[in-house]
Amino acid sequence: MTRPKKIAAVFVAGLFVYLSMYTWNLRTGHLDALSSYTGLDISGFLLRPGLWVKESVTGFWERYVYLVDLKRKNDELVASVAGLKRENLLLRDKAEASERLERMLGFRPPEGWDFSGARIIAHRMGPAGVLDTMTVDQGSLDGAERDMPAVTLDGVAGRVLETGAKTSILLLLTDPNSHIAVLGESNRSPGMLTGQGYGQPLKLRFVNLNASIDPGEILVSSGLSGIYPKGLPVARVTKVQRSDISLFLSVEAEPLVDVSKQEEVLLLERRTDDGEPELVNENGNGGGESGEGDAGAE
Repeated sequence: MTRPKKIAAVFVAGLFVYLSMYTWNLRTGHLDALSSYTGLDISGFLLRPGLWVKESVTGFWERYVYLVDLKRKNDELVASVAGLKRENLLLRDKAEASERLERMLGFRPPEGWDFSGARIIAHRMGPAGVLDTMTVDQGSLDGAERDMPAVTLDGVAGRVLETGAKTSILLLLTDPNSHIAVLGESNRSPGMLTGQGYGQPLKLRFVNLNASIDPGEILVSSGLSGIYPKGLPVARVTKVQRSDISLFLSVEAEPLVDVSKQEEVLLLERRTDDGEPELVNENGNGGGESGEGDAGAE
C-alpha cells in the first residue's frame, strides 16, 4: 500500500471512530461529563502556581511595607529616646547646680565681709601649667578685684591673681607662689603655708621646734595680712617631723578644697564702715598688713 492510501485509510478509520464516539456520546452523555471533571482539574492544576506566585508577591510586599513602617517608627523612637536622655542629663545637671548654689547661699561670711558667686570656666593645673590657676566668669566689671579671697564651703581655694573685664584668674593654694599666714585651730601655733605644685602636699614653714601642732589639726587663716579674713579653714596637717639641723618643724598639710571637683567659688570682699565693699589694693593691704598675697614673695 502506498503512502497516500495509508493516510486515507487512517483518516477514514479516525473519522469512523470519531463519529461512533460522537453518536455514543449523544446517546449516553458520558464524554461530556468526563470533559467537565477533567477540565476543572486541569484548570486548577494550571492556575495553582499562579495563585501561589500572587500570594507570595502580595505577602512579600505587605511584609516589606510593614517593615518599612516598623523601621520608621523605630527610628522615631530612637530619636525620641536620645532626646529624652539629653533632656534628662540637662535637668540632672541643673538640679545638681541648683543644689550646689543653694548650699553656697547658706555660706556665712566672716564679720565685715561680703561674698559673691563665680563660676569656674577653666582650669590650669598640673606639670603643664606655669601656675596652678583657675579662671572664673567674674571680672572687674562685676566687682572682682585683685587679691580677693576665693573660698568654698569647705575652705580657702586661693585668691584672685589677675582680673579682666569679665573674667578673673585665681591663684590656687597649691601653687608655689601662694603663701598664707595660718594658725593651728587647736594649738594656735602660727606658720606660713606654701604650695609646692598641684598634687603635692602643702608645706607649713617657720613653725618653731617647741611649737605644738598635731597631725590632723586644721589650719585656719590668721588674718595677719589683711587679704584673708581670720578663721577661714585652709588645710589639714598630715605630717609633723622634727629635725636636728633646723630651727623649725617640718610640717606638711593637705588642702581642704579639692579644686578639681569645684564648679563654683565664692569671692570675698571686705565691707567698709559705710557698708560698701572695700577695694583691696594690689599689695593686698586694704585695711591690713601686706606680704601674704604677693606671688613669689613670702
